[in-house]
Amino acid sequence: MNMVPSSPVLSTTVKALRLHEWQLGSGQPSLVFDQFGERDFSLVVDDRADVHVNSKDGRFYLGWFPLGRSGASGEGWRIAVTGTAKEPGYHISFDTETPADIVAAAVARVLETSRRV
Repeated sequence: MNMVPSSPVLSTTVKALRLHEWQLGSGQPSLVFDQFGERDFSLVVDDRADVHVNSKDGRFYLGWFPLGRSGASGEGWRIAVTGTAKEPGYHISFDTETPADIVAAAVARVLETSRRV
């Protein structure tokens, strides 16, 4: 006996409940780092092989910690934007297994919203 609902609303709900295939695994960090040009950003690789990107004005920071950030539990990526005297800054963290595609999309959006003053 077929138990699929005949109502369009119920049918949509059944489709929505079906399993999805989700991207897993850290992927290629170059997808993130390829967004930064030498003109506006500095890149440093430290002795732990962590990668740090800073904007030349010092207001943007991105850190990649392949083995996890020292002193933080499972943090693999950290984006920070420094605030101003009138507006607070913010930070975003992703764990070590967050796909680089996801981090790259977040970085792209942060960079898209910046403007020269």
